[in-house]
Amino acid sequence: MTKKKSGKVDRQRSKKMSQLRHHKRSMIGIGFILLLLAGVLTVNSFMLQAKNKEYKSQEAELEAEIQKEKERSEEIEDYEEYVKSDEYIKETAEEKLGLVDPDEVIFKPAE
Repeated sequence: MTKKKSGKVDRQRSKKMSQLRHHKRSMIGIGFILLLLAGVLTVNSFMLQAKNKEYKSQEAELEAEIQKEKERSEEIEDYEEYVKSDEYIKETAEEKLGLVDPDEVIFKPAE
């Protein structure tokens, strides 16, 4: 009877050892997967930081461009007001059409 019990004990022991090995393999597999995921997340994090840096520099460039365009818009508005003035009309008439005020005297150089 001792042989039967010792055989049973040996089988139980080998079954427990087999379960333990299987458990260890599972834990190693899970650990490897977690390590792989951590690596992927780290790489993606660095890539996102690089993109973020690029977007911030692009944003700064666009802000500068917006400021330039605002200044240009102000200049255009000022010019538009000037074009509507009598002074601009008078200057244009004198330059392009050769018109003068009735009181003005024109001196031409001798040829």
